[in-house]
Amino acid sequence: MKRILLLQTLFIALMSQTHVMAQAQIRFQENGNIILDDFANETVGTVPSKWFVRDGNVKVRDLSPEKRSRYNYRISEDEGRRFIRYSGSDAMHIGLPLYETQGVSLKSHPILSWEWRVHSLPKNAMENDENTNDAAASIYVVYELSGLFKTPKVIRYTWSSSLPKNTIISKGKQKIVVLESGSQRIRQWVKFERNIYDDYVQLFGQEPPDKPLAILILSDANNTKSFALADYGTLMLKRNPITAYGSK
Repeated sequence: MKRILLLQTLFIALMSQTHVMAQAQIRFQENGNIILDDFANETVGTVPSKWFVRDGNVKVRDLSPEKRSRYNYRISEDEGRRFIRYSGSDAMHIGLPLYETQGVSLKSHPILSWEWRVHSLPKNAMENDENTNDAAASIYVVYELSGLFKTPKVIRYTWSSSLPKNTIISKGKQKIVVLESGSQRIRQWVKFERNIYDDYVQLFGQEPPDKPLAILILSDANNTKSFALADYGTLMLKRNPITAYGSK
């Protein structure tokens, strides 16, 4: 519940600050797919230059050194490939605000694609228990604020320490989908593609807004007082070659 309330509070702030919020720096490929970030031009050892704090009003790199040090995300490199690496315990989201970004539409680009690699899982973590709600790697897709209390609708895709794959957890307007579990594919790059248009329809029972408010990353191990180590590779929004809405 604490994490959901924090998301609610901070995305109310995000919506009230859209007039000062920079657009995400996206790039279109020749085939029309959108590269949200591939980290190719980043400097190893630095915080990701395009990524914002959770409420979307300032980039992590522009924080004071003291505040920036709380974000355990750094650009790393392996075999010539650059990516975000999280190493630590603290729960701090980083995000790409998409609310005012031109060219992003779930009707034309419903497929969210990303790669991640987990090295260390939070010990005994379970996303369905607030006391142990940690994850080595999570991708959040944050949608519109709705209802009396302006709570954001969120789909969180997670690599769980212990819950079985394909588990779906409902926490009010936050839906958690377990895509990977345990250590079977640890230290391997794993790629996922999700039709986030269809996922929204299935999980919320209605069509989504034209675009998400933001894409967030979160790795953490603070509740279990343990440690998480994970890598995030290229994130994209892809056109569906079959229909405007597509299928998984």
